[in-house]
Amino acid sequence: MTQAARPFRSVLYIPGSKERALEKAMGLAADAIIFDLEDAVAPDEKPAARKLLTQVLTDWDFGRRARIVRINGFDTEWGHADANAMDEAIARGAKIDAILIPKVNRAADLDAVAEAVPGADLWAMMETCQGMLNAAEIAAHPRLKGMVMGTNDLAKELNSRFRPDRLPMQAGLGLCLLAARAHGLVIVDGVYNAFKDEDGLRAECNQGRDMGFDGKTLIHPAQLEIANAAFAPSEAEIDLARRQIAAFDEVTAQGGGVAVVDGKIVENLHIVTARATLAKAEAIAALAE
Repeated sequence: MTQAARPFRSVLYIPGSKERALEKAMGLAADAIIFDLEDAVAPDEKPAARKLLTQVLTDWDFGRRARIVRINGFDTEWGHADANAMDEAIARGAKIDAILIPKVNRAADLDAVAEAVPGADLWAMMETCQGMLNAAEIAAHPRLKGMVMGTNDLAKELNSRFRPDRLPMQAGLGLCLLAARAHGLVIVDGVYNAFKDEDGLRAECNQGRDMGFDGKTLIHPAQLEIANAAFAPSEAEIDLARRQIAAFDEVTAQGGGVAVVDGKIVENLHIVTARATLAKAEAIAALAE
């Protein structure tokens, strides 16, 4: 499945040090997993987590889920060892789709990782004020394929308060969305910390979907169902897409260029969106097979 077709509705963080959690992840309904060697792993556990994760990704089957490894930054004592271990694991047959780099401030931050792990795509954590201001430059990096919003760290840098409407975040979220879409990248929203608050999670997922995010990063398996539903095309959207395509095909067959569905104009740009909706629905269905 190509990245363009692959769904990223739910992107679940799993600590790279927790073998039981890693085993459980093989059966979870997550579109993608971020195997975390950074924030979720204590400093004294990092070498063991790195060793465990390389073995897991070499020997275990995670199906069609995208496998993303978040390494430690190269400004730490663990970052280079993480990258080298993942590169060696890929050479031995480990299935690693992307390396996620924390706290990317500028495009140059990606260069050293790109050299260290040539066999995997790169993703960038967008979680600093510098990263927001340099989002377009970062998104243009030739090896970058995805962005992940790190809203907790961004809130810390902004010194902002939590608001359900995420007003303090809107400038940063918007800059990253614009950059990602301009360069054809996947982009997923930040986490929702209150994992037992289903209504709050649902509201934030719906906001992220309305803004244009491909999916949401999650901190607990209990959040999967809500995120998967929020970022999937609804039955009504699928039905409308089919009717738009049928109506437009009929009009163009007769030499016209504009159709009308449900009292609204349908042009070619709407058909591009409609076909993308159906392709996403098909890709989601394929994950369940």
